[in-house]
Amino acid sequence: MTQELLDTLPALRVGRPLVVAIDGPSGSGKSSVSKEVARRLHLAYLDTGAMYRALTWFCVTSGIDLSDAAAVEQASRDLVLELSTTPREEYVRVNGTDVTDAIREPAISSAVSAVATTLGARTELIRRQRELIEKHHRRIVVEGRDITTVVVPGAEVRMLLTASQEARLRRRGIQLGGTQNAEQLAAQVTQRDAKDSTVVNFTQAADGVVTLDSSDLDFAETVDAALVIVTKVLNRD
Repeated sequence: MTQELLDTLPALRVGRPLVVAIDGPSGSGKSSVSKEVARRLHLAYLDTGAMYRALTWFCVTSGIDLSDAAAVEQASRDLVLELSTTPREEYVRVNGTDVTDAIREPAISSAVSAVATTLGARTELIRRQRELIEKHHRRIVVEGRDITTVVVPGAEVRMLLTASQEARLRRRGIQLGGTQNAEQLAAQVTQRDAKDSTVVNFTQAADGVVTLDSSDLDFAETVDAALVIVTKVLNRD
């Protein structure tokens, strides 16, 4: 299918809310798949993980002790964040500084769980996420770890995108351009999942959440499978 045809696919539920909530572990393909699903469905796109990474960058560069929950929570309120909500453009800015690439650096990846498991900071970022969802009239694809159960449990479509550990490590390695060794990849994927799972469950689908296992699917196949799920769920209503 050509780019032109992809861009002219009809929008669904025109004039009505359509929130597609996608959760999943690290390396499952959430960001790339969610972004393409949003583009294909003419919806806004929100990468909630980028918000946690941006806050982590802000804390680290400000010299804030990540073990000081009160300080991290205050930082979450002080954070001046600009985040792209379109699937066609990617940018993250903190206090006007472009940190789009910086928040993906290994130092931030290894520290982000400390921020993501700080409940006060998490509460503030969830508030911001819900605000952005409403700003886009609830027509948006939102991806992260607690979207289907906490951020927007009333989403029209709720999906858990998962994959085997082998597949997730391989994909994250490709995404990072081979710059990380096996130990660093494991820290970014499995160890972070273990830490984050102490505050939210993103490994098993809650009631009403459809599981999509992409272990044996390539990117295009995963996007197509996700779109089939969206269509089937909407047709049930």
